[in-house]
Order: sequence, then structure tokens, then C-alpha cells
Amino acid sequence: MMLRLILGSLRARALTVGLTVLAIALSVALFLGVEKMRNGARASFADTISGTDLIVGARSGSVQLLLYSVFRIGNATNNLTWESYQEIAARPDVDWIVPISLGDSHRQFRVMGTTPAFFERYKYRGGRALELAEGHGLEDLYDAVIGADVARTLGYVTGDPIVVSHGIASFTDHADQPFRVAGVLAKTGTPVDRTVIVGLEAIEAIHVDWQSGGQRPGAPTPQDVIRQMDLEPKAITAALVGVESRLRIFGLQRWINTYPDEPLLAILPGVALQELWQIVGIAETALIGVSAMVVITALIGMMAMIFSSLGERRREMAIWRAMGASPSVILGLLVVEAVVMAALGAAIGGALLYGGLAIARPWIDASYGIWLPLGWPDARELWMLGAVIGAAALASLLPALRAYRLSLADGMTVRI
Repeated sequence: MMLRLILGSLRARALTVGLTVLAIALSVALFLGVEKMRNGARASFADTISGTDLIVGARSGSVQLLLYSVFRIGNATNNLTWESYQEIAARPDVDWIVPISLGDSHRQFRVMGTTPAFFERYKYRGGRALELAEGHGLEDLYDAVIGADVARTLGYVTGDPIVVSHGIASFTDHADQPFRVAGVLAKTGTPVDRTVIVGLEAIEAIHVDWQSGGQRPGAPTPQDVIRQMDLEPKAITAALVGVESRLRIFGLQRWINTYPDEPLLAILPGVALQELWQIVGIAETALIGVSAMVVITALIGMMAMIFSSLGERRREMAIWRAMGASPSVILGLLVVEAVVMAALGAAIGGALLYGGLAIARPWIDASYGIWLPLGWPDARELWMLGAVIGAAALASLLPALRAYRLSLADGMTVRI
């Protein structure tokens, strides 16, 4: 009986109730959307590299090593000598090792020198391997494999020439030794999409005529002469390492971190990612706080709507009291109305969010590399929806208490 009265009262005020429910729905969609994006960003960052046990580089900070070696953000403080790399590779507990050389660029995209083993060993998003959308891998000294974003932004296809620039923000090009696009990688949603990959020997080749950061005067060395040279690198930026047994990871890490010949650092990617999230946790908290304030604003709007309707409903409340309704019934009536509006808003907001995700998810993945999984709301999301409904019930107590205090005589009095 009471529910029928509540629904009838809400239908009688369909316009204001509808706008209030819409405001709650949009705020709930924003609130849950921020949570989805936060979790999706964390998962996407964590899935950027998988199957790699250690990342080795010059001694610096673990987050810094992770950022420049995996995410191509920042620069290395120093390099890892080739002799040290070979000694690490010769360790019996090392299953595989892939060198990485960074420092050059192509039209603001990072250029990475490595070996063909990178395409086999680099894994992302739970063990997925890199795939070529077109072309082939590194077969010639001057072959280059480009990421999907590089190809899309610059309009490159296989066979196009690429001239690498010296350094990250440099106006000096290695124009005498152009590369050729040999392959284009399929979209991964990782920094690989924004990387130009060349051979490790190619990095040495384009720097044959360079010394101390500058090009030596005179005619450049011909390419056919360079092809006959010993292009073994003297140093690399970092290395990805896979260990024979997980039980040996910490022992190998300790050995590398105490390496006597040069200061080195070996990090576990997962642990470094946790440190990174601790750094950006303040921004996450601020974003959640802003979205929570939007929900609170919508609930305050609902409370104001109930307050404003009390003047119109004085006679209605007085008649209920005259018919024997107790004060608790009047109070409960308004509280349940608020709960019904909040529940409708939460349900509509959730539907808007998941419907929007179903449409925008491929675009978000392609543009930002953030994969947002669809599925039933998890326990945290259900708790958040319950908190919104509970907050609506609390917000309705003030107008409900005022309604119950309205006197019967005041409600029955006809004012002229």
C-alpha cells in the first residue's frame, strides 16, 4: 500500500523527479566511470610487459629504469656496457636476455635498437606476443619495424624510407643512412605502438661517423663499407631478462645489484609498477574525490527538490495524519521516495556507463592503450552503488523530519 502511494506521488511530480533521477544517474555514471578508468589504467600499465622477470640497466631509481626502458619516458642516466651484458647473459640462471638501445628518435617517436629476439620475448596483456600487421621483421641492417601509432600518425607503409634523428629533440639527422619500413606491428595498446624498432647493429652503423655527440668532419663512410664493419655495440641502455626458475630471480637480482665492475640495477617490473602507483596515488585520490563531490551535489539537489515540494504537499501530509498515519509513516514515506529515486538513478547510471563503454571501448583502447573490460559489476562497484543509495536515504532525513513536524492545524488551514 505504501509503495503504491510512493509511486503515485512520484508520478504526480514526474518532471522534477525525472530531472533529479537524471542528475543522480549522470553523477553515478561519472563516479563509476572514474573507477573503471582508474582500474583499467592500472591493469593496462601492468599488462604493458609480462613474462619478463627482470629489467637491467645502469644504477638509478627503479621507477626511472621502468619508465625509460618500458614506457619510453625520460632518459637513462648511464649505459650498460656490452661486456657486462654478455656476462649477465652467460649466467646459468638466465633463460633469455634481450638488449635495448635507446637515445635516437624519428619525428618525436622513440627509436629502439634491439635484436629479433625482442619480437619473440616481449609479451603484453597477459602473455600476448607481438604480431605484424604487414611486412616482415628485421632482416636487413637498415630494416625498421614501426608501431601502429607511428604508421597511423605519419602515414607510413612498408617500403617507405625513414631517416633517424640523433637524440630525442635534435635537428641533426642521420640522412646519409636512411632506413626502410620493413614491417608494421599490429596495435598493442603499449608504448611499442609509438616506437620505431631497428637492429642493434644499425644503431652502431648510423653512429660510425659520430664522436662525442657530434658528427666528424669529412665525407660519410659509405654504406657498403659499414656493412663490412664489426658493428658489435660498446654499450646498451637496458636489457629484458627471463630467468630459468622463479626461485632464482632474487638471487640473480642480488648478484646484478652488487656487480663489482660497474653500478647496475635489476628491478622486478611488477614491484616497480607498484612504486609508480604509489607516486600517482594522490592524483587518483583527487580524481575520485571530484567525482564523489559530483554525486554529493546531485544528492543535495534531490534534497532541495524534496524540501521545495513540502509546501505543495502540506495538505497531503495533514490528511494522512488525520487518517491515522503515524509520524514514522510520514518520515518513512519521504525516505523511501528518496531511496527509490536514488536506486533508479543508480540503475540508469550503471546502464549508461556500461552502454557507453561498449561503444567507446575500442576507441579508448586504440587512442590511449587502456583496455576496459566489460562484465557484471564487481563487489567494489556494488558497494559504491549501495553507498550512493544509503547517502540518499540520509540526505532525505532532513526534509522528512521537517515534514513530520508540520502541524496538522497548519496543514488544514486555508490561507488567503
